[in-house]
Amino acid sequence: MIFKELDINGVFEIELEPNQDSRGFFSRVFCKDQMSINGINNEVYHINNSYNKYSGTVRGMHYQINEYAETKILRCISGKVINAIVDLRKNSPTFCQYTTIVLDSKIRNMSYVPTGFANGIQTLEDNSELIYFASAAYNPEFERGIRWDDPCINIKWPREITNISEKDLSHPNFDKDEDGV
Repeated sequence: MIFKELDINGVFEIELEPNQDSRGFFSRVFCKDQMSINGINNEVYHINNSYNKYSGTVRGMHYQINEYAETKILRCISGKVINAIVDLRKNSPTFCQYTTIVLDSKIRNMSYVPTGFANGIQTLEDNSELIYFASAAYNPEFERGIRWDDPCINIKWPREITNISEKDLSHPNFDKDEDGV
């Protein structure tokens, strides 16, 4: 596995290193030791699966707080998505900035989202499917979200938004003076 830290401290794109032969390939997608060497929280509490029928679908921007704050590792296993990751750490030099990673099932790359970040995706192809490795239990009391179109963050989504849940539409805008983790 190859770990590439992005322009926001703590966020990584992880590339797989497939060993190929006439049968196909074999590749490791998770290794506690390699994660630890790169300073990545390598605890896995649960693994989630997300299927999205249509290109343009948005899920996010989600995060959890306090003892339920979680890290996530995302991998697109079918189709292609863009993963938007927003720094919500008040004392960070990149507070309220975001970065994106295109996760492509053909490339088989992954993203690492640390605690203190909101996370969301937009599908770039129909029938896109992801798996998420999360480090903490889901607890709706500690779940938070910010709007996908928050003017404070100003995420540049590459597609028109074609589908988004009522729950995600109801997230508030982020208040730099009051919010943050």
